[in-house]
Amino acid sequence: MIKTLLCAAALTAASVTAAMADDASVKLVYDQALPNVPGKSMKAVLVEYEPGGTSPAHTHPNSAFIYATVLEGAMRSQVNDGPVKTYRAGESFSEFPGDRHAVSENASKTERARLLAIFVVDTSETELTTNAK
Repeated sequence: MIKTLLCAAALTAASVTAAMADDASVKLVYDQALPNVPGKSMKAVLVEYEPGGTSPAHTHPNSAFIYATVLEGAMRSQVNDGPVKTYRAGESFSEFPGDRHAVSENASKTERARLLAIFVVDTSETELTTNAK
């Protein structure tokens, strides 16, 4: 059982990293099935951008609700056709199932930025991010 969970976590981390490998470092830092919500898990990824770093436009699984908070620096973000917003350390935003994350980038050319994204998602999901076409 533990071996299966470790393999699943490794596959999830690899798929997240591969999907957002442009200028962002993405690391799965938490993966826990929710005992009171059968079939759902909470997964968290740490996204780190070097100065000027960006991620391509992307989507997340249709089952995913995401809460994201900027830990360091500032991030520029656009969800769907909404305005491009800048979030600074300590500020947060959400993404809802089916949203398209059109812009995700470091707002600074001189300082790094770090973001923690927490997903509530179907436990069976192994790819948390898919680059948009």
